Amino acid sequence: MSTEFAVRNVALPHPPYRIPVLGDIVGVDPRTPIQDSTALAGRLGPMFERNILGRRFVFAAGADVAGELCDEKRFEKFLPPGVENLRDIGADGLFTAYNHEPNWQRAHDLLRPAFTAGAMRGYHEIMVDVADDLIAHWEDRSRAGATTDVSSDMTKLTLETIGRTGFSYSFGSFERTEPHPFVSAMVGALTYNQRRSLLKIPAFAKPLFARSDRTYAHNKQYLADVLADVVRTRRRSTDEFTDLLQIMMDAARDADNPNALSEANIGYQILTFLIAGHETTSGALSFALYYLATHPEVFERARAEVDEVWGSDKPEFGQVPKLRYVRRVLDESLRLWPTVPAFGRGARAETVVGDGYRMAAGDWAIVLVTALHRDPVWGERPQDFDPDNFLPARIKARPAHVYKPFGTGERACIGRQFAIHEAVLILGTILQRFDLRADPSYRLQVVERLTMMPTGFRVHPSVRR
Repeated sequence: MSTEFAVRNVALPHPPYRIPVLGDIVGVDPRTPIQDSTALAGRLGPMFERNILGRRFVFAAGADVAGELCDEKRFEKFLPPGVENLRDIGADGLFTAYNHEPNWQRAHDLLRPAFTAGAMRGYHEIMVDVADDLIAHWEDRSRAGATTDVSSDMTKLTLETIGRTGFSYSFGSFERTEPHPFVSAMVGALTYNQRRSLLKIPAFAKPLFARSDRTYAHNKQYLADVLADVVRTRRRSTDEFTDLLQIMMDAARDADNPNALSEANIGYQILTFLIAGHETTSGALSFALYYLATHPEVFERARAEVDEVWGSDKPEFGQVPKLRYVRRVLDESLRLWPTVPAFGRGARAETVVGDGYRMAAGDWAIVLVTALHRDPVWGERPQDFDPDNFLPARIKARPAHVYKPFGTGERACIGRQFAIHEAVLILGTILQRFDLRADPSYRLQVVERLTMMPTGFRVHPSVRR
């Protein structure tokens, strides 16, 4: 399936200073393509294009255009180059499968019951146990009077959570001073594929990239080794907990199960959940903690809610969704910094989008969620952090399609409720147990590796008295 062209034969706004052959390379930073494109959206309008070394990217940034692209009758999921490149490690897993491949539907139908409210209840105690690991780590930092790297700690926490709940596998995250090597290999693979999506390397220049290619090959092999260890460990386990891996292995042994997956595809699904199931939630938690630590009035309001609903006890399953203001803090953090900042949409048939933009069947565009979430529909100051944007009355007053941190349609994130429960639980736990002091000189910096994550953000956690 080609991803070389989108919205063919249509004049679209583009950045100034387009250079023949090279395209719109002026001002392009391969480290921050999403942030650069979000800034361009404010100047170029609801639909625009960028041409990078002959590769054309069409972006939908406005609420009305994005609403059309989210219409499942006219459009479907499409893998833009950055995601398509991940097929090298994810193949036909849930996130990277083409629509015509059957395994994404089989896996979706097979695993959907594992993300119901009833199933979530079974994960709750494991999440609380991992939260206890974080508490112990931050108590140590508090006693030492030391700061801690928020994104690193949230990555440890979410990797450990998906490992234990999904596969009964521990990465020993909080037993390490540095993140598990799986994280480094994953970050390297994501970054490599994002940058490769922007550049078409001619044959004569490939030797210049030999070192990065070797590093990627090493990272890819390490991810495969971890995957093999996860499966091997689960098969030896006597744990009767029905996790995601057990569901898939049981189905594979059932000759009559129409959703049974091959051993190879089970591996791709595991890797998909290990990466997507922790990378996105760790980013969401990190952004939320940034806003809590830098907005004292929001912090105190959220803490007061935790005190009222939870008191000083560990939360029971049914108490987590009662933290409605904490949930609004999470939602608003995801509005400003959706950790999956874009998704591709392909036309099912010839159609016209927005102000006369013609798309043939198979043409595609990228919904730029970071720009969509800053559309004027969000008010006069959409750049400001305001959890009350998610008061029920405000939600009802705006179109549903202007908030899309989990994608859209039948292939939206299957683990959305899992991620929300985990994130609200962790935020509530931190508010209950710690005061946070951030460096007042820190200014938010965001690193891109297909997902979004704060970088360099540290806090001093003090045990609450």
